[in-house]
Amino acid sequence: MALPAFLDIDWKGLALPFAYVIVLAGALMTFSSVYRKRKAAESANLAPWFGPHLQRNIYLSLLHMQPEEGGEKTPRIPDSVLRAALLRRAVEDIRRLIQIKNAKQACSSLLQRGSVGDDLWQRFQRAEKEMEAELRDVVQEANALAPNWGQSIFQSAHEMAGNAHIRTQIDDLLATTESEKKWWEKRRGQIQSDFMKEIDSSEQSPSKAASEEDAVLVDTPSKSKKKGAKK
Repeated sequence: MALPAFLDIDWKGLALPFAYVIVLAGALMTFSSVYRKRKAAESANLAPWFGPHLQRNIYLSLLHMQPEEGGEKTPRIPDSVLRAALLRRAVEDIRRLIQIKNAKQACSSLLQRGSVGDDLWQRFQRAEKEMEAELRDVVQEANALAPNWGQSIFQSAHEMAGNAHIRTQIDDLLATTESEKKWWEKRRGQIQSDFMKEIDSSEQSPSKAASEEDAVLVDTPSKSKKKGAKK
């Protein structure tokens, strides 16, 4: 009686290929796990895109200074101070968002050209994720301090950031006013000096021409008289 085809397989001969496949799959899984852990460690050790968030630290410090229930009586931080600190934190977030927006296209193009490494792009992506979490946190804190304030806090922060930028430009212009004033005074003095020199030279040239004409008129009769005497 003939056995079915699937029972007529040499299972002992296939044990080695199966073992090879199992070992290879295990090695690949181990390598993948180690590689991901190494990449995560390298990403964690990368320098942050931005420096310390001073405004956020100030707000959190003020928030943690609030008196706890059942604890010692400490002066309560006014809500107006907390709102002002949170608004300053939102202004700093707006400034960082503008920097990320301006740098994203440049970083992407440089990465495609191979001008920068993957480390810079990983730092940038991590900064984007941190900013997304920061914005959500600010909205939650704003809604906790005042109802529906989270919908308008970033609009107010954007206006404050724009006003601060304008004031900075005005201060820069005022700082250069004194030096420009000195330069223009020096330039005006030089122009006046050159103009006076031109006037003096123009006055001297007609007098010189007139003296030469007088000399010609004086010399001509004397020469004619000499010629008549010789005759």
